[in-house]
Amino acid sequence: MIFSTFRKILVCASVLCVLAVPCRAQGEASNTIAPAEKADTSTDMRPVAATVAKMLEQGHYLHPLSLSEKNPPRLESENPQTMSERVLKNYLQMLDYMHLYFTQDDVNEFMNRFAPTLSSQIPSGDLNAPREIFTRFRQRVEERVSKNKALAEAPHDFKSSKTVEIDRKKAPWPASSEEADRLWSDRIEAELLQESLNEHPLNPPAKVVTKRYNQFLKNINEQTDEEVIKTFLVALAQSYDPHSEYMSPSDMENFNIQMRLSLVGIGAVLRTDDGYAKIVEVVPGGPADKDGRLKPNDRIAAVAQGKGPFEDVVDMKLDKVVEKIRGAKGSQVRIQVIPANSTDPSKRNVIEITREEVKLKESEAKGEVIDYKEPNGKIEKFGWLTVPSFYAEMDRHGQADAKSTTKDVRKIVDRMKKEGIEGLVIDLRRDGGGSLEEAINLTGLFVGAGPVVQAKDATGRVSVARDDEKEPFYTGPVIVLVNRLSASASEIFAAALQDYGRAVIVGDERSFGKGTVQTLLDVGKFMPLFLDQGAKAGSLKLTIQKFYRVSGGSTQHRGVLSDIVLPSTTDTPEIGESSLPNPLAYDEVDPQPVRHFTFTSPLIEELKNRSSERVSQDAEFAYINEDMKRFREKLSLNQLSLNEKQRRDEMAKDKQMKKSRLAERKKTPRAEPVAYEVTLDTVEKEKLPRVTVKGKLKAEKAAKAADGADGDDEKEDEGPVPDPIKAEALNILNDLANQMQGTRTAKIMDRE
Repeated sequence: MIFSTFRKILVCASVLCVLAVPCRAQGEASNTIAPAEKADTSTDMRPVAATVAKMLEQGHYLHPLSLSEKNPPRLESENPQTMSERVLKNYLQMLDYMHLYFTQDDVNEFMNRFAPTLSSQIPSGDLNAPREIFTRFRQRVEERVSKNKALAEAPHDFKSSKTVEIDRKKAPWPASSEEADRLWSDRIEAELLQESLNEHPLNPPAKVVTKRYNQFLKNINEQTDEEVIKTFLVALAQSYDPHSEYMSPSDMENFNIQMRLSLVGIGAVLRTDDGYAKIVEVVPGGPADKDGRLKPNDRIAAVAQGKGPFEDVVDMKLDKVVEKIRGAKGSQVRIQVIPANSTDPSKRNVIEITREEVKLKESEAKGEVIDYKEPNGKIEKFGWLTVPSFYAEMDRHGQADAKSTTKDVRKIVDRMKKEGIEGLVIDLRRDGGGSLEEAINLTGLFVGAGPVVQAKDATGRVSVARDDEKEPFYTGPVIVLVNRLSASASEIFAAALQDYGRAVIVGDERSFGKGTVQTLLDVGKFMPLFLDQGAKAGSLKLTIQKFYRVSGGSTQHRGVLSDIVLPSTTDTPEIGESSLPNPLAYDEVDPQPVRHFTFTSPLIEELKNRSSERVSQDAEFAYINEDMKRFREKLSLNQLSLNEKQRRDEMAKDKQMKKSRLAERKKTPRAEPVAYEVTLDTVEKEKLPRVTVKGKLKAEKAAKAADGADGDDEKEDEGPVPDPIKAEALNILNDLANQMQGTRTAKIMDRE
């Protein structure tokens, strides 16, 4: 009965599906553990768990896939395991993400006891396994917090030659309690040194570390049984793929706020990662985006209200961190962050942001008409189109004045055409997706009528989505700029233009790699025998389809590969679908016949060679290559010194390097081209306003002054850091435009 009911609702729900931003597909659900202290919960989680398990088994894209499956789909790099083992492993990982509390004996015991029976227990509502596992975890934390307090209060001279492992997610659990004691001794010493090196100290290091673990234990002891099972159900859903997720009623409230883009706050989406609240998306047009300093993968270490004292938020529940960051419009919040590209957690930046309401208008498409100066002095006009997301007013679908990405881009590009642009760059960097329909419609503006994307459901049925734009609206040269944060709908658009031979894809080696679509289902609707409980049953975000390019390959996992790769700080395997747990694999379907635009493909090799020569001589790209080489080496080494002098020397070296770069920039400043704003507010103006380059000095100095700290001295006189990727994208566009013009001229001469 549940299967037929599910199919009926799924058909209706899938019509309204939008391609979720990758981080939004995970929502704001915290991976914080959930203890079994209070069993008298208001919601009976037994029927909820049984229903969620059945919905996943029967409705997920991998259908049928039950907990009894002995060989679930996996990547070649993964070890073979049963579905029950995968679920247990995910749950243990969510509880003990650094593999420090449990011992290997604990893990072996759980696997031996629960893996053989989990497939029958959960569908029948038996939740003994997650409860027992958590009870053991709480016991281990209680034992460890007592020991950690003594370790924190012991004297440390930080003169040893020891190192500590930075990331232990893939490390084995300690073989014994004695090995755990040794690991924790080094761990606490590392945290004390980290706080000693912190340029924005909260309190004496021992006090900060002790309070952190006391708060962690308090959080665990305050959890309800309902929260315990919620964490387990998140682990269960993400065992199918990283974008399927169980969400409690409170999670749904956060998700709805986020999707409306009407949250009063800083405009950032967070999730828990290794005890930190990590930035996974900066909402386009929001306060954090306008400030420009908060980046995806930054980790929040502390939060302060206005000029008040900082509060350590490491290992704090995510919803509590979110509450501290949200606040009244016009109020200020200060955030201590560990930068994404820092492998040393003692590195902290203080960012002060004024809370504002995040509105859709600030996330809309915008552009520039740029006066590009060629080496011979000739001026060419190029368009630069920024698409932060693929948006649409879903509740006003079909109405003539309904807002959409395609309508806005048509207006902007139309004005650019009137200004006489010779080519266009479409900037999709950090575009996390949005409406599938808008991705299809926008593709039509550049290729005309034809297939845009294919989709396959759980039954294997393949459907083809087409655009009906009769002729391309814009026919000039096109560069599509992507990075690892370009995901979902933006990947469908970029892939289609690449497959048609309509554009040259430039940027990171590949885009994010999210080629799946989710639908959001109310779990209570599948619990007809538990109507009173259904209202509190939460929701399940369920992956129901995979997307494929018109050329047949999936965008899933592989992403869109750039024709021309540029050095970038986001081009790292730590960003993207492949970095998430249990991603669906890449595969292919039959290609679709399309009308190929033949004028870009033959030119790509020459464009690549010319770009490579320029990049090799560009100082900014050299800086990026240096930084990424050091970053990757440190990640590979995965060790942090416990010697204070060595760490301070490394920090001083980093500061000196930044000062040297600043001096070089001042000595040979990069000339910015003249550009004119083309926004929905300016497209009708007789004369476009000129773009002014606004540095972020004022905001940075305000943050330092409010914090009462000097901050990084080398930033005191620093203007905006150049965007070499933007400059090189324009260079490539100029090469493309010139070569296309030469090809057309040659063809005309041949005909004559």
